[in-house]
Amino acid sequence: MSSWIILLTSVLAAVVVVELVRRALRWRLIGEKWVLAAPLVRRCTWPGFTTAAVVTAYAVYEPGMADESISPLIQRLLSLAMIGAVAWLVIQAAFAVTDVVLARLVVIEGEGNRRARRIRTQITLVRRVASAVIIVVALGAMLFTFPQVRALGAGLLASAGIAGVVVGIAAQSTLGNLLAGLQLAFSDALRLDDVVVIQEQWGRIEELSLTYVVVRLWDERRLVLPVSYFTSNSFENWTRHGSRVIGAVFLRLEWSVPVDELRAELYRALREHPLWDQKDWTLQVTDTLSNGLLELRALMSAADSPSAWDLKCDMREHMVKFIRDNYPEALPRLRIDGPEDTAGTLSGLFAGGVRETRQPGRAGDESGDGRPA
Repeated sequence: MSSWIILLTSVLAAVVVVELVRRALRWRLIGEKWVLAAPLVRRCTWPGFTTAAVVTAYAVYEPGMADESISPLIQRLLSLAMIGAVAWLVIQAAFAVTDVVLARLVVIEGEGNRRARRIRTQITLVRRVASAVIIVVALGAMLFTFPQVRALGAGLLASAGIAGVVVGIAAQSTLGNLLAGLQLAFSDALRLDDVVVIQEQWGRIEELSLTYVVVRLWDERRLVLPVSYFTSNSFENWTRHGSRVIGAVFLRLEWSVPVDELRAELYRALREHPLWDQKDWTLQVTDTLSNGLLELRALMSAADSPSAWDLKCDMREHMVKFIRDNYPEALPRLRIDGPEDTAGTLSGLFAGGVRETRQPGRAGDESGDGRPA
């Protein structure tokens, strides 16, 4: 009985030590602005308690403390629990360290944003790979605590070549996704928060794992694709070299439209709009259409795709209102060559001539398929 009391006392003492360390991290070190303290307390408290208790129990326990029939079982369970607890603690400690780096990278804006997103993507994938490796090693260590498994290991090593071929064929798809995930992360082809167009749908990269990618679409739906899709299919990446985007608004108007006045009004409206980044803008006549209209294209830059989309919509609404109120004669009209008016409602002077009717809804049209630029 005294041996069990010693064991329980030792376990309790180990837990108390961990609690003292936790309090020190929480009170003193957080007060001194040690950035690693908070993540360690948040992630490692319960793994620390568990590891301290199990390791202490494994070290203090002796075979004579229990009946000979169950003593080997207790030792085996303690060894398995110790391996699992240590693996859990190591994984959580690694996550705590990387949490500090990831938290700093989230708030970076401007020119450093692209590099920050690349590092975030790589760190996220690397720590997932490290976690998987630690778990595999821990499971292997647990299995090798059984003498039967150790004896089997020699035979497995002898047939490793054949087994490797069989496993490789069976796991070809999974291994392909794993390699594709590493390729995407370290080739900088895709990063977290990248703006992409996939299957004619616009969205942002919300999650990038070793086996799948989650794309958050503009309407809050989620598109989940295997990682291998991005290495075997083409896709648009609008933030490959930066988050800044230039949006386009098309206006189709009559030839009488005063382009210079529209250009001046567009510049005035852009200067007063908070989403314009004060860099690029232009208004040009880009085409003469077969229906007798001019096509005007207004370009404007914004810091990112959502801002560019809102800026485009606001400028389109503003320009349509400006043209309607100040130059209604420039609104588009539909020209129809009609037959002679046999009913005599039109004079012979205008018979067979050109009739003009308003064509609603063509002054400012959408560009593309309605997705943000």
